[in-house]
Amino acid sequence: MTTIISRAAAAAVASLIFASAAFAQSTSTTPAPGAAPAKTSSTKARTPESIECSKQADEKGLKGKERKKFRKDCIKEAKDAASGIKKQ
Repeated sequence: MTTIISRAAAAAVASLIFASAAFAQSTSTTPAPGAAPAKTSSTKARTPESIECSKQADEKGLKGKERKKFRKDCIKEAKDAASGIKKQ
């Protein structure tokens, strides 16, 4: 009787393992066929000002908060210069 119970318990555990593996395969994160691809920040188009300011930040070796502040100011100045607004 003990072997029947232990075999049934082993079969139940094995079925849970196989069921969880099958479930993990069926719920993948790949989009369904014909679905529109999700937009991420890496697919966002960059402006010429942004690219130029990034190059300048790279040349200066800026990282972290300093880089972010430099790029923000640089892009603002570049857009102001393009629109004809002069900084006082």
